[in-house]
Amino acid sequence: MLKKIEFTTERNGVTDLTPQIRQTVEESGIESGICIVFITHTTAGVTIISFWDPLGFEDVQDELRRLIPTKVDFKHQHDTPEDAAGHVKSVVVGSSLSLIVDQNKPLLGHSQGVYFLEFDGSRNRECYIKVLGG
Repeated sequence: MLKKIEFTTERNGVTDLTPQIRQTVEESGIESGICIVFITHTTAGVTIISFWDPLGFEDVQDELRRLIPTKVDFKHQHDTPEDAAGHVKSVVVGSSLSLIVDQNKPLLGHSQGVYFLEFDGSRNRECYIKVLGG
C-alpha cells in the first residue's frame, strides 16, 4: 500500500506525521512488515523525536541552525542562502526512515513520534508512506 499525504508547513516548522502513518498502517491490513516514510524535498527532513515537550522541537531546529547557519558563502546559491543551508540540513537529518510494523501498528516507543522538519520558508509539501508485508 502506498499513500501520499500533502500539507503546508510554516517557516522552519515541525509537522507531526504520526497520525497519518498510524492510519495508513492500519488501513493496509498488514500485521507484520515494514513502513517506509519518504519525503520528496531537499530542504526538509523526516525524523523520530519525543513529543512530550514541544520545546524539544525548537531545540532541534535551534541546534541545526547553530551547526549549519545561513551564510552567504555557500557555493550553492540556487535561491537564497537559507535554501542552501536547508539542503545541508536535509542531508544531515535525512529524507526517509523505516518503521517496523507489528500487530498492524508502527512500532514506536511510548514517547516517539515521526516529524517532518521544514528548513526553508513555508511550503506545500508531500510525504509518501509505503507499507510492505513480510
